Amino acid sequence: MNQTLLALLIPLLGTMLGAAFVFFMKKEMPDLLQKILLGFASGVMVAASVWSLLIPGMEMGGVWPATVGLLGGFAFLLLIDQVTPHLHPVGGPEGPKSKLSKTTMLALAVTIHNFPEGMAVGVAIASTLGCGGGMTIAGALALSLGIAIQNIPEGAIISMPLRAAGNSRWKSFWVGALSGVVEPVGAALVVLLASSVTPIMPYMLAFAAGAMLYVVVEELVPEASQGEHSNIATVGFAIGFALMMVLDVVMG
Repeated sequence: MNQTLLALLIPLLGTMLGAAFVFFMKKEMPDLLQKILLGFASGVMVAASVWSLLIPGMEMGGVWPATVGLLGGFAFLLLIDQVTPHLHPVGGPEGPKSKLSKTTMLALAVTIHNFPEGMAVGVAIASTLGCGGGMTIAGALALSLGIAIQNIPEGAIISMPLRAAGNSRWKSFWVGALSGVVEPVGAALVVLLASSVTPIMPYMLAFAAGAMLYVVVEELVPEASQGEHSNIATVGFAIGFALMMVLDVVMG
């Protein structure tokens, strides 16, 4: 139970850690550190999508449920991106036209991507509870940790502009931290419904993989490849991918 609770909360702790940068940094997160974290998190999430989610899904239900679930995960996030006004750190506003502030739109971008990541953690935890997939709690914790690492720069991306705009450190911190609350909520919903989703677990595993891969392709890779230190992000990706692959094979 303690390990399950830890897996639920680790991604939120990553967001809170990033938001806490307002307490000991005057400006933005150093570009080099951000590139390393983005690349590492991308590698972990891609490896987790393959070994922790897609392969177990295909072993349970075959290639077609995995294909349907994967495309469903991509389509779900694509739809959310189309109907929600938001802003990525790289590029202009997306979704319907809105008069929302830049910081609010950045927060929305993080929030709408955090919910399916939380669902991915929930699916992994449900798999450890005997609902199909055969993942161990160590594998679920490794997946949760990879998402948490990705959440560190996201928390800082929200909190630090708020601080620069004149808000107090504590207000900036809490707004950044609260953007990650949807992750344990999404994870907990899947875990609570674990017994009823068992028949569609192959689809759920692949859906979570599709949602995570969408975030990597749509958000993490473009941010990591912009400006200087893109090679560092590539190295980070390789290390993250290799680490998650080893963790999943050895512990999963």
